[in-house]
Amino acid sequence: MVAVAVLAPWLAWLVVSLLSVYLLNLLTHARSGLPPGPRPLPLIGSLHLLGDRPHRSLARLARTHSAPLMSLRLGAVTTVVASSPAMAREFLQRHDAAFAARSVPDATGMHAAGSVPWLPPAPRWRALRKMMATELFAPHRLDALHHLRSEKVGELMDHVARLARDGKPVNVGRVAFTTSLNLLSRTIFSHDLTSLDDDSRSGEFQEVVTAIMEAVGTPNVSDFFPVLAPADLQGTRRRLARLFARLHVVFDAEVDQRLRARDAGQPRKNDFLDVLLDVAAREDGKDLLDRQTLRSLFTDLFAAGSDTSSSTVEWAMTELLQNPSSLAKACNELEQVIGRRRNIEEADILRLPYIQAIIKEIFRLHPPAPLLLPRQPEATLKIAGYTIPKGSRIFINIWAIG
Repeated sequence: MVAVAVLAPWLAWLVVSLLSVYLLNLLTHARSGLPPGPRPLPLIGSLHLLGDRPHRSLARLARTHSAPLMSLRLGAVTTVVASSPAMAREFLQRHDAAFAARSVPDATGMHAAGSVPWLPPAPRWRALRKMMATELFAPHRLDALHHLRSEKVGELMDHVARLARDGKPVNVGRVAFTTSLNLLSRTIFSHDLTSLDDDSRSGEFQEVVTAIMEAVGTPNVSDFFPVLAPADLQGTRRRLARLFARLHVVFDAEVDQRLRARDAGQPRKNDFLDVLLDVAAREDGKDLLDRQTLRSLFTDLFAAGSDTSSSTVEWAMTELLQNPSSLAKACNELEQVIGRRRNIEEADILRLPYIQAIIKEIFRLHPPAPLLLPRQPEATLKIAGYTIPKGSRIFINIWAIG
C-alpha cells in the first residue's frame, strides 16, 4: 500500500503530462496550416488506421476527409499523402527539386549509404545516376543487348513448352523471376547466376529478394518513433542486414573473380562490371565506387529489377486467368498479328495495342511500389495553400491515383 501511495502522484503527473502533450499537438495541428486529415490519438497518432495494406487505407482516408492532399501523424512523424494526379504533379514536377531528398527507412542501415534511390541529391548521387544512365540504361546500350533479351525469352518459352509437354505445372512467378535475374546477371557479370531448371538456387535467390522487399515495405516502429530507432525493437534492421549479407557474398565473389582475371591479363568482357571497375580504378573514382557502394548498387539492381518484373508478370497471368474473355482477346490479337509460326519480337509490341492496354491495367491495379519512395522536404513550404513542414514524410499514393 505504501508503494502505491508513493507511485500515485507520479502516475497522475504522467497522465496529465500525456494529456497535455496530446491537447497541445491537436492545437498545434489546427493552427499549423497542414492539409486536412484524421485527428491523431495520443502517442500513436493515426498508426491504428494503416492496416496491413497502407496504400488502400490511406486512399480510403483521403476519400473520407475529401483530401487529395492529406496530413496525418504516424507516431511522432508528420506525414503528407498525395492521392490525386494534380497533387502528385505538385510534388513530382512543379516542386520536384524541393522534394528530391528521400525519407530513408531505418532498416536499410549501411545499404542506404551507397544506394542511389536513397542517397541525398548531392554530387555523389548525381555522379552515380549519370554513370548508370550512360552505361546501363542508355539507348545504345539497350539496343546492343537486344540479342540477349531475345535469347532469354527463347529460353523461357522452351522451358514452358517442355513443362507443358510433360504435363507439369508452371510456377509463373519463379520462371519470370529467374529470367529477369539471368538477364541482369548477363548484363552485369556476363554469365547466368542460375538456370530455369535449377529450382533450388533460383528459389533461394527469390526467397532472399522477396524477403528484402517485404522487410523494406513493412511498417517499422523505428520509422514512426525515430528516438527508438537505435534499439531496433522489431529487429528489422538486423534481419535486413543478414539478407543483404547473403547477396553480398555472391557479389563479392563476382568482383574478386573479375579482379583476379584482370591481374592475370585475361580479355575484358566489356560488361557493366568492367565499366564500374574502370571507374573505381581511377583516382577520382575511388571514393565514388568503394566496395560497399558496389554492393548497394548490385543489390538495388537485382532486387528491384527481378522482383518487380516477376511480380508484374505473375499479376498479369492471375488477372487474365480470372478474366477469360480478356485472355481470349489477347490470344486472338497475338494470332492475328504474330501468327503461330514465328516468335514475337520487341518491334511487334507497337502492333499489339490490346496487350499494351493489359500491361498498363496491371500497373494500375498492382503497382510494384504503390506509395513510391517516401520523400522529405529540406525546408518548410506551401503546396496548394497548405503548409508542408520541413522533415515531414511525403507519400505519393499512385494506387489511389489509378
